[in-house]
Amino acid sequence: MTEVLFYHLERSPLERVLPELLEKCLQRGWRVIVQAGSRQRVEALDASLWTYSEASFLPHGTDYQDNPQDQPVLLTVDKDNRNDAQVRFLVDGADTDDVSDYVRAIYMFNGREEEALTNARKQWKAYKDSDHELTYWAQNEAGKWEKKG
Repeated sequence: MTEVLFYHLERSPLERVLPELLEKCLQRGWRVIVQAGSRQRVEALDASLWTYSEASFLPHGTDYQDNPQDQPVLLTVDKDNRNDAQVRFLVDGADTDDVSDYVRAIYMFNGREEEALTNARKQWKAYKDSDHELTYWAQNEAGKWEKKG
């Protein structure tokens, strides 16, 4: 059974939160796919992952570059698992048909956008109906993640 985590972004933008979560996945030896809702978002995330920190390097690539299967973190709009990832991030309303092949699926959504909240609720229900283990995370006043419910 896949563990599905919902991250409700209210205090920090995706570009600030995503690198830390990706680093934790890589530290565990997991390969990762980040599926975005648009090609423009893939390009923006690609640029931000190269520049988010001067002190560290986050190896990643996009599915339109050479050898996407070799990337430990692959940015894409596609539903395919081209790099044999164990973790799939779904951002900006991206959706996939089935997450059962992953250790974790992480659904990140902007809590300040009504459409994003509505989509997250629909996804929650769909994953719950599929008997996945669900957890919901929100940022506290200090910006730290807290498990809710």
